[in-house]
Amino acid sequence: MSQDQSLRKHILYLLRGGGAHLGFDEAFDGIPGRLRGVKPAGAAHTAWQLVEHLRLAQWDILEFSRNPGHESPKFPEGYWPANEAPPDDAAWERSVAAIYADLEAMCALVEDPARDLFARINHPEAKVEHTLLREALLVADHNSYHLGQLVLLRRLLRAWPGDSSFQV
Repeated sequence: MSQDQSLRKHILYLLRGGGAHLGFDEAFDGIPGRLRGVKPAGAAHTAWQLVEHLRLAQWDILEFSRNPGHESPKFPEGYWPANEAPPDDAAWERSVAAIYADLEAMCALVEDPARDLFARINHPEAKVEHTLLREALLVADHNSYHLGQLVLLRRLLRAWPGDSSFQV
């Protein structure tokens, strides 16, 4: 296996929750609908806010990486939902599905051997350091951080499997 193939394999492993990173399935599965908009004492965000933020930020990084005409949302308000709770279960499911779809789209960019991981991204706002490698690692890092927040939130809500006080 070439060094390029090996690097791509490692990045894909990281993006998909491998190693020390928690995957989306573990973080999202089993959050009761009634708790998705609850912010317990000590928490900065609700589960809905975290899921929507993950979706919005990952989508922005993906589009920046593949679409030279992409315009990012205004920071920070364009990266967070206006409401603490999802309007309904369907909105939650759509957001989660979009996260998975965009993650796989980012993985497809990384898997494509025609894409140079070290080349500057073809976007007018991209700087020299904006490479597909950097953006893929940014997705993995950002997702990992907020998935950790989601686990902490679930523990505060007593909605984390394995906790002695787990309540669904």
